[in-house]
Amino acid sequence: MASDHDMLWRRCAYLGRVLLPLLDREPWRQGRRHDRLRAWGIDRAVGERLIEVFVALASHAVAVDASLSVAEFEDLSISTVADATTGKQDFELLAGLPGTFADDRDETAVKIFRLYAYTGDRSCLQLLRLSTEARHTLTVLAARATAPFPTCADIFRQADEAGQRTSPSPDET
Repeated sequence: MASDHDMLWRRCAYLGRVLLPLLDREPWRQGRRHDRLRAWGIDRAVGERLIEVFVALASHAVAVDASLSVAEFEDLSISTVADATTGKQDFELLAGLPGTFADDRDETAVKIFRLYAYTGDRSCLQLLRLSTEARHTLTVLAARATAPFPTCADIFRQADEAGQRTSPSPDET
């Protein structure tokens, strides 16, 4: 059985994974993102995975700072997560992560993020660009929401309605 902390990370990772497919419901957005990644010299697949992990790390950092449970995470404001993507330092995003990851993709993505963060120079610039892209994604999705102050639960609901189940819900694990 997974601990509450592991379950919290899984929900954060799920949030990161569903964002780009939701954003890409407007196909032109994907093309623009790919163009930006190419212009920045970032491989598309690596860049998109790092955007996902940026959102996961930011939402996790906010949730851990606020001592939120998995259930309370659902009520976390998307704007708060967006602020954390550009407002928190790399070490703040990496603090408090689980010791092990249930999904190898998450572990690999976090390791790549760490490598970028600790390498410095060009890699830090890439992280800055990716954090801005993550914030933009969250902001666009929040603006699309029907709720005045959209939460993680609203994004999960949108993903479920779009048929984008990429991770089990907390009660399925």
